[in-house]
Amino acid sequence: MTISLIFCLIVVAILVGCVIILVRTVKKMQSEREFLEDRIKQMTIMNNKLRAGRHDYLNNMQIVYGMVELGEYDELYEFLKPMYKDVMKTGKALKTSIPAVNALLMAKMEEAEGAGIDFFVEVKSNLSDTAISDWDLCRILSNLIDNAIRAVSEIDGGKKITVDISEDRGSYIFRIIDNGVKISDSDKDKIFNPGFTTKKSEGHGMGLYIVSKLVAKNGGNVNLTSDRDEKCFEFTISKKGESMWK
Repeated sequence: MTISLIFCLIVVAILVGCVIILVRTVKKMQSEREFLEDRIKQMTIMNNKLRAGRHDYLNNMQIVYGMVELGEYDELYEFLKPMYKDVMKTGKALKTSIPAVNALLMAKMEEAEGAGIDFFVEVKSNLSDTAISDWDLCRILSNLIDNAIRAVSEIDGGKKITVDISEDRGSYIFRIIDNGVKISDSDKDKIFNPGFTTKKSEGHGMGLYIVSKLVAKNGGNVNLTSDRDEKCFEFTISKKGESMWK
């Protein structure tokens, strides 16, 4: 009788464990499906923007040609300034070899500029040798950029966000810089704790915790610097072949 009871308990425990694993797997697959759907949507938007840009380019070239013929050089300069600025921003956001990252940067640029925020992208590496999955990298970048958008939305005056992507011998380096609400010295040590949030921040305080866990999972580091003028979240991700030595 005792042996039968123990056997039944073992079977129940195994079944419960299988159910838990199944639920977690389904949730992960659902999250990844939502991620892929979002990236596809963003890439469609990016493709439409590029097609529209080509159409606008042809029309604008006709205007430029006409101004040159008329000798209206001062007016031509003023006409080209905003167009050049837009082309440079778009071009810099498309420099990586990861389509999902390109689409994410384009989508966040559109979102930020729609809210009156100057959004700049500086890509000095094409990320061709990353050891991290596209899924994890986009989650990290999305959380940090969303955090920056919320921070600058709470200030008056000029709002600015810069995403800087570079590399050194063994790592890729990502910096998300904004001139929004500063982080006090007393909060710096707690900012990556689960559930921690500042008084004016929105959400449940899990974004930066998720960032820290994902960066650590991929053998990287994340840190925050903040002064009177700006704050910067910087994280590193190992290149392939480097993480095994960490």
